[in-house]
Amino acid sequence: MDQIQKSRISIQVSLSGYSFSYGEDGQMQASGWRGPGSVFTTPEFQRRYDRVDISLFTHKCTLVPEAFFDPAEARATLAGVVVLRPDDIVSYVPVPEFGAVLLYSNSIDESLSKVLSQTVLMTSGESAPVYPELYYLLKGLPSCPEYNRILASYRDGYLHLAVAQGKTLLLANVYKAVDFTTAEYFLFLALKSLQLNPEVSTISWRTPLAPDEEMSLYRYFKTVEVI
Repeated sequence: MDQIQKSRISIQVSLSGYSFSYGEDGQMQASGWRGPGSVFTTPEFQRRYDRVDISLFTHKCTLVPEAFFDPAEARATLAGVVVLRPDDIVSYVPVPEFGAVLLYSNSIDESLSKVLSQTVLMTSGESAPVYPELYYLLKGLPSCPEYNRILASYRDGYLHLAVAQGKTLLLANVYKAVDFTTAEYFLFLALKSLQLNPEVSTISWRTPLAPDEEMSLYRYFKTVEVI
């Protein structure tokens, strides 16, 4: 297979399909959202990349401080926050930027993320792990442009949201929201509880926004951007 040096691909996977961006850092091209049927004919997935990021839109996740994290209690801790089935696999990943550990389960009745992990390989030939979308929101917060850092994604009826002020994490959560209007409700409720003013804040999104969604957000936020 071809190799692209110093290259990166970032793939987002949900129950309804996937999207990806690829290229060199600073010169990324976006695919837009696609149905799962096209995964085996996508030429970008036949190459190897120096960096491969794969995120899954799982709502089964929660963040705990490092000081309170016990690997033996990971399942019980996550089960205290979300509903887990007996056969759900629970994993965890450190988020050192905020001194925390993200507990999660990717068991949401999909197989596409596993297929992509085994298909889209790194230059070394290794496969990339699949982490929750919330993990990549947390990793992306330090790159948000202002002191009030707000990063979100919305897909398949869930709002994924992370908020920080400077280097201090204020919120990391997933909200069930049947439509974008409901997602906005939870977004503004969260900002109100944190006493953050949208009118002086930029909100960044990792998922595409429809024109009416972007226009609605611009009524409240200083700037709206899709990254």
